[in-house]
Amino acid sequence: MKIAFSPCPNDTFVFHAWVHGLIPGAPKLDVRYADIDITNSLAAESNELDVLKISYAALPWVLDEYALLPCGGALGRGCGPLVLTNQAGVSDPAVLSGKRVAVPSERSTAYLLFRLWAAQNVPGGVGEIVILPFHEIMPAVRDGKVDAGLVIHEARFTYGAYGLTMLADMGSWWEADTGLPIPLGAIVAKRSLDLSAIADWTRASVEYAWAHPEASNEYVLQHAQELSPEVAKAHIDLYVNRFTADLGDDGYGAITALLGRAAAEGLVPQFDLTKLR
Repeated sequence: MKIAFSPCPNDTFVFHAWVHGLIPGAPKLDVRYADIDITNSLAAESNELDVLKISYAALPWVLDEYALLPCGGALGRGCGPLVLTNQAGVSDPAVLSGKRVAVPSERSTAYLLFRLWAAQNVPGGVGEIVILPFHEIMPAVRDGKVDAGLVIHEARFTYGAYGLTMLADMGSWWEADTGLPIPLGAIVAKRSLDLSAIADWTRASVEYAWAHPEASNEYVLQHAQELSPEVAKAHIDLYVNRFTADLGDDGYGAITALLGRAAAEGLVPQFDLTKLR
């Protein structure tokens, strides 16, 4: 079975057991490790992969071919994307008016949240949007190549080392605005496959990871070579939570609210919301 997910600690932690043949009855995985911008494109433009980790924001483009699985992804509270600048003490979002902002993917949940937030908080809107791999964004902000950067993943824990300042927390804004958790990354599988079995194998891999947290350490750190074990653990603890095991009504409610609002504002294509479940 062909699968694509990022080399980030939460994904390698979740899929470690399945990748290493520790889930009874689960098929062998042929893994492609790729940045979220690449997996978003692969899901929309190709059907070569059976299972992928993509942004929730990318779902409207792929739901005819792929179904959202109820487990394995990233959704929670206190884990939203951050807007960073290299200007200390700046807290007024108006400083982004007409500026260059780097984002990790045009169809990322981070960028979708940013667009919803900016419409309310940045007079006249931002200027140029620059798409960069997420690991290149903080250096670009630090070096003045862009005026601000929208960051995800472990950047929440490491941006201080780049001398950067948080201008806004997209997750805090979303939670205050809606009262809902933040949908970030989704696991999708081809509708032509046995979706129930794939969900069961994915959930079993999550549960194995929680039951044997040390077992995946080498694998996780191998694919997150620039991270310390402490940062990798903090990353996993934040992004792998009860929604990873089962989205539940709260999770589906958050996803429906985000994508329904985005579709109403013309930020994603109109689609049948019932396809989310």
